[in-house]
Amino acid sequence: MEAVVFVFSLLDCCALIFLSVYFIITLSDLECDYINARSCCSKLNKWVIPELIGHTIVTVLMLISLHWFIFLLNLPVATWNIYRYIMVPSGNMGVFDPTEIHNRGQLKSHMKEAMIKLGFHLLCFFMYLYSGSRCPGE
Repeated sequence: MEAVVFVFSLLDCCALIFLSVYFIITLSDLECDYINARSCCSKLNKWVIPELIGHTIVTVLMLISLHWFIFLLNLPVATWNIYRYIMVPSGNMGVFDPTEIHNRGQLKSHMKEAMIKLGFHLLCFFMYLYSGSRCPGE
């Protein structure tokens, strides 16, 4: 059972890595004026909920399977994703809003957040890979 948990976590982490790279590329395109703010934000907002669900599932899975260290490592990022989604102002398009993305350095902070998440997911990828390889044969 433990091997199944880590294989699922590894696959989910791969999807989150690709999603983080997609966020970075899309935000870079906006920064270089290759796409407009509305197009960028609609592309990114489409993937906010799948990212939130994917990360939350792994966090809950680690709690259920009693992998406390990995659970506690994932908890702040999952909590941040949920908080960010819940705290979207009522008039905004979503977490990424085209009218505000260029204001107050939001583009830079979104880019920094995407880079941090990419690093976090890469760390988790190797941790799941190592932990899954240490599981006894089933």
